[in-house]
Amino acid sequence: MTSSRYYPERPFIAASCAVFRDGKVLLAARAAPPNDAFYTLPGGMVETGEKLEDAALRELREETGVHAELVGFTDYAQVIAPDDSGKVRAHFVIVSFAGRWISGEGEPGEELPAMGWFSLAEAAAMTLTPGLLPILKKGLAMVEADA
Repeated sequence: MTSSRYYPERPFIAASCAVFRDGKVLLAARAAPPNDAFYTLPGGMVETGEKLEDAALRELREETGVHAELVGFTDYAQVIAPDDSGKVRAHFVIVSFAGRWISGEGEPGEELPAMGWFSLAEAAAMTLTPGLLPILKKGLAMVEADA
């Protein structure tokens, strides 16, 4: 696999987790532009030989210090970003899961300098990554149904 995430030979696979605690979801803003303008889910690249579910939980722990148990698959998102000439500059497939909080408060760090626990009403008023709100709604419904 190429070390650069720009102008890839094939899509990158990432995993994320919408973790819920007391009806609120953990959302974070990334450090690097242009993604620093949006709140999103903790997550990151799937490593070779790693299951999607394991990657989502690992990234959650690494980026936030939060531990969760997965309840189920919520959805996926495709990010295909062409450059000005139309060549694909970035291509990611992000698989998202819903999780129930076990421990950890969500500690901001280098990759995610801003984060917090938000109700869906609060999240709906925030600048979220495109398509995230339906994933949050589905995730909360799954966690509540599994209680």
